[in-house]
Amino acid sequence: MHISSKRVCPMRRSVEMQGALSSVLQLLLLSCSVRVAAGYPFRTPLDLDVTPRVTVLSSGLQGCKHFQSSAAVNYTTMLLEADSERLYVGARGAVFALNASDISASSALTIEWEASPEQKRQCRLKGKDNKTQCFNHIRFLQRFNSTHLYTCGTHAFSPLCAYIDEKRFVMSSQPEDGKEKCPYGPTTGYTALIIDQEMYSASQYEFRSFPDIRRNFGSLKLKTEDAPTRWLNEADFVGSALVRESLGSSTGDDDKIYFFFTEKSQEQTTSYSHSRVARVARVCKGDRGGRLTLQKRWTSFLKARLMCSLPEYDFHFNMLRSMFVIPGHTPQDTVFYGVFGLEWKNVKASAVCRFSLPDVQRAFEGPYMESQNSDFKWKEYTGKIPDPRPGTCITDALRAKGINISISLPDDVLDFVRRHPLMSQQIQPSDKRPLLFRRSTDYTHMAVLMVQALDGQTYPVLYMGTDEGWLHKAVEVKGHLHIIEELQLFDEPQPVNSLVISTKQMSVYVASSSSVVQLPLSNCNRYTSCYDCIFARDPHCAWNGDQCVDIMAHEDRSTLIQDIENGSKGCENTQDDVALRSRSVRVGDDVLLQCELSSNLATPFWTLDCSELQGYDLNSGFRTGTDGLLIIEARQDQSGLYTCYSVENNIKVPIVTYNVTIRPPSPLPVVPPDLIDTLPPPTELPTSKRPLPPPPAPLLPHSDLLSPRNMEVMYLSLITILGGLCVVLTVVLIYVGFCLQVGHRGKYSLRAAAAAYPKKHSKNRKQHRSSSHMELKTISSHCNGNSICNGVSKQQSSNIQDGGLLQIVPGEGKTSPNKGLLPPAPPLPPTLQRASPEYDIPSGLSATLPSMLRRMNGNSYMLLRQTDSENTSPVCYSFAEELNKILEKRKHTLLLPKPDESSV
Repeated sequence: MHISSKRVCPMRRSVEMQGALSSVLQLLLLSCSVRVAAGYPFRTPLDLDVTPRVTVLSSGLQGCKHFQSSAAVNYTTMLLEADSERLYVGARGAVFALNASDISASSALTIEWEASPEQKRQCRLKGKDNKTQCFNHIRFLQRFNSTHLYTCGTHAFSPLCAYIDEKRFVMSSQPEDGKEKCPYGPTTGYTALIIDQEMYSASQYEFRSFPDIRRNFGSLKLKTEDAPTRWLNEADFVGSALVRESLGSSTGDDDKIYFFFTEKSQEQTTSYSHSRVARVARVCKGDRGGRLTLQKRWTSFLKARLMCSLPEYDFHFNMLRSMFVIPGHTPQDTVFYGVFGLEWKNVKASAVCRFSLPDVQRAFEGPYMESQNSDFKWKEYTGKIPDPRPGTCITDALRAKGINISISLPDDVLDFVRRHPLMSQQIQPSDKRPLLFRRSTDYTHMAVLMVQALDGQTYPVLYMGTDEGWLHKAVEVKGHLHIIEELQLFDEPQPVNSLVISTKQMSVYVASSSSVVQLPLSNCNRYTSCYDCIFARDPHCAWNGDQCVDIMAHEDRSTLIQDIENGSKGCENTQDDVALRSRSVRVGDDVLLQCELSSNLATPFWTLDCSELQGYDLNSGFRTGTDGLLIIEARQDQSGLYTCYSVENNIKVPIVTYNVTIRPPSPLPVVPPDLIDTLPPPTELPTSKRPLPPPPAPLLPHSDLLSPRNMEVMYLSLITILGGLCVVLTVVLIYVGFCLQVGHRGKYSLRAAAAAYPKKHSKNRKQHRSSSHMELKTISSHCNGNSICNGVSKQQSSNIQDGGLLQIVPGEGKTSPNKGLLPPAPPLPPTLQRASPEYDIPSGLSATLPSMLRRMNGNSYMLLRQTDSENTSPVCYSFAEELNKILEKRKHTLLLPKPDESSV
C-alpha cells in the first residue's frame, strides 16, 4: 500500500507550492484513500509492507494444544500465574483454571457463572440482543491479594463482581454490584487494573453518554470531570499500565497509571482533522482529588495524542487497537508498543508503532490546549500557567512548600486542570515512522517478549493476533519488523480476543471465541537447512551443524550459528543436501520441473548446465513460476542439468537438480517382406479401444492416365457431377425445410431452408433473430463421408479463422401464422486443424476444440495454446459447407448479419 503522491493526487506538487491550500490537499487525500474500498491501487513504501517469511496452516502446526469447553464460549480474558503454573480464563458464563504447561489436560477447574433466567428476561425487556448481550461475559479477571482473585462480568446488562478463592477455586462470597467497575456490554471498550488492592477501571458505562476513568474500592473514589469541560469524548479504551516512576526518582515523583484509547478529535489544526484520534492519558497513583474544586475528581489527569503515520505521505493510522508495555531496567527505559488501524471500517490495514516513556513525558510537560467554548475546536494555550504546574504529581519540591497531597493544591491550579486536560504536543513514534505496516490485515491484540540472541543483543519479539485467527511472529531489527512466520490457529476465521506469553512454559496462549490455543514460542525444527535457519532470523533458533535448535535448551552456545542483524552470515562453509532427480521425455513433450520454495521472501533462479537460463518469453520455450520451470515442446538441444536455486537475502541456495534427457521420437518398425506371410492375422480390437489409423496408401505407379490433359478432364467431370448434385440437394433441402416448417412448426429451424425464403418477408427477419430457439452445430475436420479436401495456399490459410467449440445460432422457437420462414444463416466457418496426430480424437470432438491440446509428460495439468495460423494444413470442407458457399452466391437472397455466438 504505497501511496504515490503523483498517482493519488496529480495536483500535489502545485498544492505544496501553495501553503494556503494544504487543507484542500488533505481532503483530496482522504477522498483518494476512500477509493481503496473500491479496489483503487493503494500502495505504501516497500520497506514497510512486510510479507511473512513462512506461512503455516493449521494442519501443519507443531506442539499445538487446545482447550474447549462445552459449558462456555467466547473466551476473552486470561490471567497467567507463572509461579503456580496456572492459566485462568474468563469466558461467557464460566471461569476456568487450566494447567499452564498443558491446557488440554483433564485437570481443568471450572466455576460456572451464568445469568439467571429472570435476569435474561429483564435484559430482553431492555431491548438487548438475546443471542449475544443477555449473558454473563467475563470482562475482568485479576489477582486481588495472595489468596483471592477478583472477577467481573456483564451479567446480562447488570454487571456483578465476585472474589474467587484461589486454593479451592470457588466464589468465596456472594457477587457484589459491579456497575461502577465493569461495562454493561460484551464489546464495549474496557480496561482495568488492581494496584495495591485498588481498582482502576476505564470504560463507557451504561446510562451515561460519556466514558469515565475511575478508582474504586474504599472511600477515596475518583473519576474524570464532565463539566464545564468534558475530559473524555466518546473514548474507546484498549489498555492500561502502571509505570513505577518513583523508583530511583531524584525528585520524589509518584507512580503513574497510563490509559490508552481512541476518542473523537478535538484539535483545530491547519490541515484536515480526522474525526477520531489515538490518545494516552495518565493519572497519579497518589492522587486524592481536590478540597473544593475537583472534589472526588482527578487533579492529575492529562491526555495527549499518539501519532502513528507516514508523514511523507500525509497518511495517519488513528485507531488504536492494542497496546503492550515493556518495562525497562529503569522507568525511563519503558517502551510502549501499539497496534494502530485505519478509521475507515471497510479498509483493512494495520501499523505497529513504538513509543518511549521520555517522549510521553515531554508531551505532558509541554504546552496545553484550550477551548473557551465546548462547541469550538481546541487550540494551543498561550497564556500564563499557574504554579505549581497543573497536572503534576506531588514531588519533593511541592512537599517543601507544604503541599503533601493533592487536596492542598491551590484552587487556581485545580481550575486550570479542569479546563485544560489536553496537551498540545503530539507524541511521535521512534524514528518518526511505523515499525511495520500490513495491508489487508487487522491486528487485534499483541504481546512482546525480549529475547537475548547469541550476539549479546536483546531483540523485541512481537506476537500479533489478527481478526481472522492468525498469529504473526516478528522481530524488531534496526527499527523495522521482520515477520518470521504466520500461523493459522483456527480452521474457521475468528478474531483473537486475548494473548499472553509465558517464558517459564516457553508458550504463547491465544484466546478466541471458540477455544484457547497453546503454542511453543518457536519451532526451530521447521527449518531443515543451515541457510533456512539463518534466513528465519528467529532469536530463539540457531544452527548447530546438523539441525536448527532452540538456543534456550543449550548451555554451550559457542558452536551455534545465528545472524539476526543481516540474516545471511554463518553458512558459507556448510554443505546442504541437494535433491537429484532424473527426467526422460520425448521430443515435443511439455515438462514441468517442480521447485517448491518454503520461504515467501525467496525467488527461484534456474540454470542449465551451470549457465543461467535467459528469458522466459513465448519464443524461449520456457515458463517459470513459484511451482517450478515448464519446458514447452521440448527439443533435443534442451537436454542437460537443470538446477533450481532459492534466492533470499542475495544468496543463492540450490534446492533441486534435474537431469533431463529428451529422446527423439521412436521410428515405426519395418517388417521384412519375407516375414509378412508369417505374421498372425489381425484380430478385431475391442470396441472400447480406439483402432489404429490406416497405413498410408501406396503411391500409384506412373501412368498416362495421370497426364495433365487427362487430369483436367477428370476435374471438369467431377465439378460437373458435383454441380448437378448440388442442384438436386438444393431442391431436396428446400422441400424438406418447407415440410418441417409446415409439419413441425416451432420445433426446429433448418439453415438450408433459408435460401428459399422470399424477399417479401424480409421485414420479419429481425423478429426471427430475437426468437428464443437456438440451433447447435458442430464442425468436423475429417475428410471422410461426404467431404471435399481443397488445397489452400499459405497466404489463404492465414485468413482462415479458428472456429469455436460450439456455435449457438439464434433460431425460431415458435412461428405464428403471420410470420414466414427463417431467413438464411451465414456460411459456416472453416474447421480447425487436427490437434495432434498422437491422439486420435473422434470426429465431432476434435474439430470442435478451439485450441491445441498439448500432452504433458508426468504432470498434473495441460497447456492449451491457440492454433498457429501460419502452419494451417489443407482445410477440409464438408458437403454442407460447399452447399452454403453456393447458396451464398445467390444474389436474390439477402443474408442476415452474423448472429451472436455464446460461449459454452
